[in-house]
Amino acid sequence: MPDLTATIQLARGEFTLDVVLQCPPGITCVMGPSGSGKSTILGVLAGLTLPERGRVALGTTVWFDREKAINVPVHLRRLSYVFQGLALFPHMTAQKNVEYGMHELPRPERADKARALLERVGVGHLASRRPRTFSGGEAQRVALARALARQPRLLLLDEPFSALDRDLRAQLTTLVRELVPELGVPLVHVTHSIAEARQLADQIVRIERGRIVATGKPGDVLAGVTTLEE
Repeated sequence: MPDLTATIQLARGEFTLDVVLQCPPGITCVMGPSGSGKSTILGVLAGLTLPERGRVALGTTVWFDREKAINVPVHLRRLSYVFQGLALFPHMTAQKNVEYGMHELPRPERADKARALLERVGVGHLASRRPRTFSGGEAQRVALARALARQPRLLLLDEPFSALDRDLRAQLTTLVRELVPELGVPLVHVTHSIAEARQLADQIVRIERGRIVATGKPGDVLAGVTTLEE
């Protein structure tokens, strides 16, 4: 799969974001204090936020280019976005939640694939249950299965594990680390957790006040770092 590249210039009131990203297949963790622009970056990549200037492309496929008036709609970008709040449909079973992104497949094939994905992430037993009955870790796994169901070319995770305890977070981090090589696509993961980033990332991008201050391997970027300033 090709690299994700993005040049983003955006101003919202007193806040400005001015970054250049290159994310190869594998896991890029974007880290920084609250309000530094991490989630805004994901919004631009997904097409939910439009910058004043910039360009977003996956290889030679351009999704956004302000100068050339290109803006591919969100639903045509073939990406999956797992929000902090997960956004599972409460009236649907786990299986139906996972099937939701597979409109191009025949209905029987959707069901088989959804059940297989739920098994793959360790919650096959939840197929016929609704989100209100899930634990926090179970809901995260169902959300991840739904994200994978679209066979995305780009996967975006916005602190989806932040509300979980340390053990559950470690389990899900391990699961993502196992699944991403199978996908072979760029994954951009926003996190506040240094331990999570060390375990998960192939590349880390540190951002402060809307600017990138370091990019590189976890051992290099996080050397001597014990906390992120708020």
